[in-house]
Amino acid sequence: MQVLVTGAAGFIGYYVAQHLLKEGTQVYGIDNLNDYYAVDLKKSRLAELEPDQNFRFQELDISDRNAIAELFQTQSFDRVIHLAAQAGVRYSLDNPHAYVDSNLVGFVNILEGCRHSQISHLVYASSSSVYGTNKKVPFSIEDNVDHPVSLYAATKKSNELMAHSYSHLYQIPITGLRFFTVYGPWGRPDMAYFKFVDAIANNKSIDVYNHGKMQRDFTYIDDVVEGIIRVLHQPPNLDITTPPYKLYNIGNNQPVTLMRFIEVIETAMGKAAEKNFLPMQPGDVPATYADVDALMNDVGFQPKTPIEEGIQKFVTWYRSYYQ
Repeated sequence: MQVLVTGAAGFIGYYVAQHLLKEGTQVYGIDNLNDYYAVDLKKSRLAELEPDQNFRFQELDISDRNAIAELFQTQSFDRVIHLAAQAGVRYSLDNPHAYVDSNLVGFVNILEGCRHSQISHLVYASSSSVYGTNKKVPFSIEDNVDHPVSLYAATKKSNELMAHSYSHLYQIPITGLRFFTVYGPWGRPDMAYFKFVDAIANNKSIDVYNHGKMQRDFTYIDDVVEGIIRVLHQPPNLDITTPPYKLYNIGNNQPVTLMRFIEVIETAMGKAAEKNFLPMQPGDVPATYADVDALMNDVGFQPKTPIEEGIQKFVTWYRSYYQ
């Protein structure tokens, strides 16, 4: 079996590719290696994957329609895990076109590739950001998500609608996953936990938004990857589900306050942070909280990594990587 992993040099993509390779699966990874954050980190992740003979990589931008069409024409993929996207809520305020190009145009290109190649299952990344300022907790996939508060969230909601239409029209088995604040070693430098650890290590203050009155459903990378792989191997049944489309939350199901999260980081670092309290950022939300019952019932997903353990692993990796 050969699986296409888009965004293979990204945080989640790297771990998914690594897990598949350990299973003995052939992985074809693509990534445009853009400079949204340090390209060296992306290349370091790839360097971990490239020694495996079952891994192939191509630098490719999903918004390039002809290149993606050629990829699907020249390669034989059984399944696709689509993780490539322009991430980040705050960056969407400054560079909206990057989100249109990658998250909308790029997503259509992947859907078209799957359509014309008889892909047996497409798994794609959505986001908890689609819930906007939803006040009902925990967030359920049954909740209304028609009021995004950032362009990033709007593009992810659009992905869900686009995927549903393709699944309906062409009977493509598709599963969407709404990720809730994924963290861990090899993570993204634009994420709060990474910024906090980096600032503390370099004797700088940390910015604490909404004066610390935030909650996040922090989900450790190993738990997320376990969920993705379980979903990949259990596509929606064409005989039971019409269209063959599923959508799940994938989170820790245990929201943590921002101030408690900072305490855990301070403990792992052995050092207190100098805190710069600020108001809420535009496009941000005060809390996220995932209802993961559907994922637990359907594929046996069970997050099990407490933040104390997860943050300690990240800090250990950070110190090793940056010395």
